[in-house]
Amino acid sequence: MSDRGILLVEDSPEDAEAIMRALKQAGMAAPITHLPDGDRAIKHFNTIRGQEGARPALILLDLNLPGTDGREVLRRLKSDEDTAHIPVLVFTSSSRERDILDSYQAGANSYLQKPVDYQDLLRTAENVLEYWFKTVLIPPPKGMRL
Repeated sequence: MSDRGILLVEDSPEDAEAIMRALKQAGMAAPITHLPDGDRAIKHFNTIRGQEGARPALILLDLNLPGTDGREVLRRLKSDEDTAHIPVLVFTSSSRERDILDSYQAGANSYLQKPVDYQDLLRTAENVLEYWFKTVLIPPPKGMRL
């Protein structure tokens, strides 16, 4: 498992707490950073620009955020050479086809609907960690590429 962590962009304190608890229970040992809105996510990436070790291995992004919504955060991340390579999993309550299509067209690497039940959330967390940290190869930080 990567020693780079997960960035969770989620406005609901209850959802954020449950997601972080499920990820830790599923075996996530690397840091999980929580940001409660899209404005702070954009500011965070502007702050860590050029700091290779500060970039997360994976971003879990809610769509319906106050301020800059998740759709705009996704567009900005995927249009910026510095962050475009970071896998973004849209993790939201919406199952609207328009949201799914728009997310993939904007560059989302995956789209997951948030489970309501904690046991389902735990299984989702286990699957996310298994796939994104054990199965696939995640791009190294930009400065470490050959």
